[in-house]
Amino acid sequence: MSVTVSLNTAGADVRLSLAALDPEVREALERCAVAADRTGEPDRDAVAVLRESRLLGLAVPREFGGAGAGPVDLNRCVEQVAAVNGSAAIMLFQHFAVSSRIVEQGSPAQHREVLPKLASGEWLAASAWSETGAGANKKNLATRGRRIADTGWHLEGAKAFTTSAGLADVYLVLAQTGDDAPADGGDGDTGYGAAGQTFFLVRGDNPGLIPDTSMSLAGMRGSATGFVDLRDCRLTDEDRLGAEGVAASVIARVRESGATLGAVAVGLAQAALDAAHEHARKRGLLGHQALRYRLVDLTTRVEAARAVVERAGRRDAADPGMATLHSKLFASAAADRVVSEVEQILSSAGYVDGHPINRYGRDARAVALMGPTNDLCRELVSISWNR
Repeated sequence: MSVTVSLNTAGADVRLSLAALDPEVREALERCAVAADRTGEPDRDAVAVLRESRLLGLAVPREFGGAGAGPVDLNRCVEQVAAVNGSAAIMLFQHFAVSSRIVEQGSPAQHREVLPKLASGEWLAASAWSETGAGANKKNLATRGRRIADTGWHLEGAKAFTTSAGLADVYLVLAQTGDDAPADGGDGDTGYGAAGQTFFLVRGDNPGLIPDTSMSLAGMRGSATGFVDLRDCRLTDEDRLGAEGVAASVIARVRESGATLGAVAVGLAQAALDAAHEHARKRGLLGHQALRYRLVDLTTRVEAARAVVERAGRRDAADPGMATLHSKLFASAAADRVVSEVEQILSSAGYVDGHPINRYGRDARAVALMGPTNDLCRELVSISWNR
C-alpha cells in the first residue's frame, strides 16, 4: 500500500490514494529511522519529510486545505509509515489526533487560523496530556490553569512523555481548571480524565512552554518524546479548545473516532514479517515446509490484527469505542508476538547491532505503553461490567 496526496491550500483540488506510500517518502523515512535510532535524537529530518509530503493534512477537512480523510484511511496511512519509521508514525498519529480534536471542538476562528496551518504542514501538532503522578488515566493532574482578568489564563505544571516535544508548533495541553468533583453530584467517572479539566492550544513559541527531550528512550527513539514544562504560561480565552471543564468527556469520546494506535503496531508487525521473508529468500529457506508454515501463521496473525484495526476505523461495531480499545490490545500483542518469532527465524543474523528487527521490537513494545496504555484499555473495557 502507498499514499499519494495532492493538496492545495484552498482545498479545491484534493486527491487522496492510500494504495501505496510514495516510494521516495518511504525511502526517506526509512533512512531517517535508522539514523535517529542510532543517535536517539529527535528526528527533525523525518518531520521535514512529513511536512513536505503533505500527509499532515489528511485529517483536516477539505475546506481548510486538507484531504478530509476518514479514520479508515488515517489508520492505513499510519500503518504504512510505521512499517518504515515507528517514531514518525507516532508523531503523525498525534498530529492527526490533535487535528481531529480541533475539527470537533474548535471555534470558527480556530478553524480558520489553525487548521490551514496543520493541513499545509506549516504546523506540527502534539498532545501534552500525560504527567508524572497523574497515572495513565490522566487523573489527579498537577498542571493547573487559572483565570487572570476576564479573558486570560495562566498555566503552571509539567507534562511527561509528550511526543514531538520541541518539534511541535502547537500543543494540545490538558489542565485542571476547576474542582475535580462533578457538579451534578454523580461520580462522573469516564475511566479517563476527571471533571474540571480543560484543553488549551499552546503555541510552541510561547515563552511559558519549555520542552526537554533529554530523556533517552529504548524504543521510538526519534519521536522526540520528552517533558514539557509550563512556567508562567500566559494564554487568552481564544486559546482554550472547547468549553471549560469538559475535557474528560472529550477524551472519553476520542476512542469512538476510530483512529487507533493499533495501526502503528500493524505496521511494525508487517515490517518484521517482511524481514523474515527477505531472510528466507536470501538464504534459500523457502523450500523448507516447516518454515513456510511458520511464515503463514505469522502472516495470518498480521492480517487478523489489520482486520481489527480496519473494523475500528469503520466504526460499524455495536460499540465503536470498545472496538477501538480491542484493536489496540490485539494489534500491539500481535506485533510483539510476530517480532519475537521473527527474531527466532532470523537467529544469529538478527542478533547484531543495527539489524532493523531490533528497532521493530523496541518500537512495538512501546505501543503497549502509549495512551491509553494496554492496562488502561483493559480497565476501560471492563469497567462497564460493573455498571
